[in-house]
Amino acid sequence: MKEFTTARTYNQNHTPRPYTPGRRRLSIYVAWSYPAEAGRNAAELDNRFSTMTEVRRVTWPAYEDPKWSDPLRFQQGIAGGLELFFWGWLPFQQFVQESTGHPVPVYQRVDQAGFHTPLDERVLADTDTLFVWGLDHMITGQDATPGEIEAVRDFLTREGTCLALGPHHDVGASDDLAVRDAEYHHHGDALVPRQQRFGRYTRSLMAGLKIPVENRYGLRPAAADGNRSVPLSIARDLDTRGWLEGVSSFNFHMHLPHYAVTTDEADVVHVLGRQPIDLSRPPHPFTEAGNTEFNMFLWMPPGGDRAGDVIFADTTIFSALFGVDESLHAFWNNIVSAK
Repeated sequence: MKEFTTARTYNQNHTPRPYTPGRRRLSIYVAWSYPAEAGRNAAELDNRFSTMTEVRRVTWPAYEDPKWSDPLRFQQGIAGGLELFFWGWLPFQQFVQESTGHPVPVYQRVDQAGFHTPLDERVLADTDTLFVWGLDHMITGQDATPGEIEAVRDFLTREGTCLALGPHHDVGASDDLAVRDAEYHHHGDALVPRQQRFGRYTRSLMAGLKIPVENRYGLRPAAADGNRSVPLSIARDLDTRGWLEGVSSFNFHMHLPHYAVTTDEADVVHVLGRQPIDLSRPPHPFTEAGNTEFNMFLWMPPGGDRAGDVIFADTTIFSALFGVDESLHAFWNNIVSAK
């Protein structure tokens, strides 16, 4: 991550970016309530983020530098775990700004100070590509309102827009505790509880927009050369927009959602990238059903009164916490330069 050349600011309203032909304006909307996530009871086992202390214990000694471990410099509770997300997204924001000349605002549905920012025209007016990252635990009750759904529908009637949806994993949906335990041992991440269900906001938004996709499970991708995911199975004949041009793989993450397509209608959703599953891990109900890959990257071309594209890509693909290489940079560039 590059050093900052200007001082950081907080607690200011966004300054709108003027439209510039050929230079996309990207915005990130994190669909969580920061206070609801940070305020979860750390004594609860399920449906919460890790405390920074838990992160340090499990990944020791990766975060033992004082900038992470000193409680006078970095929060050690759940809030500290949340702040790691913002650190991880910075290189992507910097990459986009260098490529387009436009800064990348990060909106939160409810931020650290309690300000509520619905997904409305204030967010959408100066945005060409909108990322909606479903990192909200379902238990916190985030739902897209009819007004927000209508605002996004209107946004997608603009030529050249793109909605990038990233609902995260849905671990432990079953009421059967043995199934939850099997899922846990399959992905193998000690920081993920037996039940961690994400994406209520994105699910409600997709339902309102009639997008036939659902995030399911938390599957362990196959890896080679340490923590590098094996290449994607890419349907290049369907990728007429070049979303995955020059891309072979994404970065490695221990538990990723399967983006299940819930319609039988052909050509509505193109599954462009499938990720092979690590079959050396303990079995998961999804692999026991005979699956060896999961849906990793999807594209819905414009159709009907929707002039914009809709794509699906997990939030971890845009985080430097899980590694960045030439393949990932190529993907980021494709997103930035999409016509």
